[in-house]
Amino acid sequence: MSLPEAAPRRHVHTRAIDYRGYEREDGMWDIEAHMKDTKTYEFSNKWRGTVPIGEPMHEMFLRVTIDDSFVIRDIYAATEHSPFEMCPSITPNYKNLIGIQMGPGWRKAIRTKVGGTEGCTHLTELLFPMATVAMQTIWPIKSKRRQESDAEEGEKTSGNKRPVVLDTCHAWATGSPVVRSNAPKYYTGKDPVSDETGS
Repeated sequence: MSLPEAAPRRHVHTRAIDYRGYEREDGMWDIEAHMKDTKTYEFSNKWRGTVPIGEPMHEMFLRVTIDDSFVIRDIYAATEHSPFEMCPSITPNYKNLIGIQMGPGWRKAIRTKVGGTEGCTHLTELLFPMATVAMQTIWPIKSKRRQESDAEEGEKTSGNKRPVVLDTCHAWATGSPVVRSNAPKYYTGKDPVSDETGS
């Protein structure tokens, strides 16, 4: 376990979130999210009455269908468990995201379309990481197919396009050893051999 040993404590709440990416037979992609909040104790709710241990207070599902350009072609939102009877009635609003592209400005677009009273806090929060999940789903498969296609055609075109992950995190900083190893054409750091010679 990577965390240090905790102080004496009692487990009271769990929020479980699961994201999955699927390649569809029609050439589109489905990115799905499932969120569930549970308590380790029984509690009362004005609408639902007594909520037993383990029964979700919140449980929401999202399915976003996107094309190869990361444009949303369809979206389905569902609320299975909620603290208020009216909560599920907002799910149709998520259709307003159809036509939005996952990419720069993604969070702003979400807030514009389904932020605040136009959406559900939990469903909206589930949308934010979906762009990253979509990238992790689509890019490796497309990259592999591109490399296979290039190999079949006898071409060496892979590596000519600037990787989109550059400068998105510490490991992919253009001056890092990861970039020097995986995308040397875009490496901007110092040559370790030159450093050692003092040149």
